[in-house]
Amino acid sequence: MTFSATRLDRLPAAERGLTIGDFLVPIAVAERISSRVRHVALVIVGALFIALTAGLTLDLRGETITLLGDVRVTLPISPVPITAQTFAVLLVGGALGFRRGVLAVLLYLVLGLFLPVYADHASGLDTFVTRADGYWLLGATGGYLLGFALAAGLVGRLAELGWDRHVGGAVVAMALGNLVVYAIGVPWLMAATGYDLGTALNKGVAPFLAADLLKLALAGILFPVAWWVVGRRQDER
Repeated sequence: MTFSATRLDRLPAAERGLTIGDFLVPIAVAERISSRVRHVALVIVGALFIALTAGLTLDLRGETITLLGDVRVTLPISPVPITAQTFAVLLVGGALGFRRGVLAVLLYLVLGLFLPVYADHASGLDTFVTRADGYWLLGATGGYLLGFALAAGLVGRLAELGWDRHVGGAVVAMALGNLVVYAIGVPWLMAATGYDLGTALNKGVAPFLAADLLKLALAGILFPVAWWVVGRRQDER
């Protein structure tokens, strides 16, 4: 049996490519601006949303930082902080679709080269790579950040095919996106720290699994509910 990409498509041709982001701009506003301006605005909003989630951070490196005000958490078990950014990236990808989702993440990554919008308020090229004593050194979290773009693209494409319109599809799409982040982040972490695979998984994956399950549950609810609201609005016109 041969595999066909069309089996991934869960939408009629007329709805293919539409995502929930296409309904975020009010009709009265959308009618006054060009589609290009609308797409650019959504990309910018997506990038800013991801950047804002950098403040929601649990630092596992033994450093005490602020989490949304005066809540402080210290868990010295991992070189990678737990943040809400992964969830934001997957939400943005699913909401905006493949191209806009990838562009939003890339814009966020570019902003982070100049502004402290990465996790733990980090910024700059040295988050990814730096040079010291004649050697090139990788930042421990750089792979996760690069994985964000690929994850947003995958989730965005699946959303364009209708996966986010039902609980099961939304959960699977988000899970696949999460796996992409780890697929890039863990090998990068190994190269940056010298960890073996077992240690990298223990420090770069295991601490986040409970949060990942929560993200999947939230996504399984948020996207179908959003589409239900859109459907209700269209029926009321």
